[in-house]
Amino acid sequence: MGLRLIFMGTPEFSVATLDALVEAGHNIVAVYTQPPRPAGRRGLELTPSPVHKRAEALGIEVRTPKSLKSEEEQHAFRDLKADAAVVVAYGLLLPKAILEGTRLGAYNGHASLLPRWRGAAPIQRAIMAGDGETGMMIMRMDEGLDTGPVAMTERVEIKPNMTAGELHDRLRDVGAALMVRAMAALEDGVLELSPQSDEGVTYAKKIDKQETRIDWSRPAQEVHDHIRGLSPFPGAWCEMPLGGKLERVKVLESRVTNASAPAGTWLGGGLVIACGTGAVELTEVQRAGAKRASAEDFLRGAKLEDGAILP
Repeated sequence: MGLRLIFMGTPEFSVATLDALVEAGHNIVAVYTQPPRPAGRRGLELTPSPVHKRAEALGIEVRTPKSLKSEEEQHAFRDLKADAAVVVAYGLLLPKAILEGTRLGAYNGHASLLPRWRGAAPIQRAIMAGDGETGMMIMRMDEGLDTGPVAMTERVEIKPNMTAGELHDRLRDVGAALMVRAMAALEDGVLELSPQSDEGVTYAKKIDKQETRIDWSRPAQEVHDHIRGLSPFPGAWCEMPLGGKLERVKVLESRVTNASAPAGTWLGGGLVIACGTGAVELTEVQRAGAKRASAEDFLRGAKLEDGAILP
């Protein structure tokens, strides 16, 4: 028969789970998502979230409250008489009244191996820390930050050159399938929950623009992890001396290589840059206002002087 579900999500990452639940035969009685945001070149057009657009295409009621703290919003939520709420990257805090506003509770699809990387940016932080694996977890939400008991887990390998964008897509698909399994178990009354460990807790704080600049004094592996953990968005960047002035360049892909020179030195051979120890080869970059390009294409139009030092 399927469950009566409220779906709560905002970015493209969440859309796959919404689609999967609909395909599995669940009745999505309403979708909650972040309000439309300014977009476009001038930022004047209000653009609905990816989840908003998909829900409308599916003919599902969409609600976009700025907050769920008011009694009015909480009553409206309870009046849906849902069996459960499914939450995937929604972006708003859920008060206790919302967490308890359905018959069976709220279940979150979180992109890490909890309790590691609780919080806002688990995909990026796992790569930036050099983790070799991560995963998707389905947990029943409580009032803490990603502290609820875990129902299901699926582990995912983080390959040495995998970017945050590639890992995002893998976890998106894994998470959608895992949530369908969890809701089937919940409907059958066999979903088992286990408390999270008190050991190994880390927090995946939101990415700050100030930390996106590449620090060449760090070891090459750390620089590489920094680059791929921020690719494609917001993107790690550096300044290069081009045409007699420093120009900001976003770095989207790289690989670790063997070389030794003062940190920041351009070593030729493409875009090989010395780090605190070792070096990285920048394989895909993007100048301001231009499309992403291979290092070879970039160097056709951007002349670096031999031995140039990147600050």
